[in-house]
Amino acid sequence: MKIPVFYITKMVLIVLFIILISAVVLDAQCPMCRMSAEANLKDGGSMAAGLNRGIMYLLIFPYLLIGTIAFIWLRNQRKVQEQEQAEEISRLLEPCDVVISAADFNESVDS
Repeated sequence: MKIPVFYITKMVLIVLFIILISAVVLDAQCPMCRMSAEANLKDGGSMAAGLNRGIMYLLIFPYLLIGTIAFIWLRNQRKVQEQEQAEEISRLLEPCDVVISAADFNESVDS
């Protein structure tokens, strides 16, 4: 079963909308980490930048994993579809591949 692109796009937009809505709500859920990072940044430290890099590092891997799985699945689906099409074409062309010897042909025409 092939899923139309419209439905996939619609699902992606819904997920992005939910993520954007939840990002506003979850902005200050860790006040201790936030205060520590802000205080370090005011003193000239780079802890906040490292914290942000760590968050991005942890955020990237689930997307890479899902993207890799989706890529492998789509590639395999295309291979399966190509094989099914090749089998159907060979099945349709099978009756045309019959070779009759001249003796058999003459026998069938004479009778």
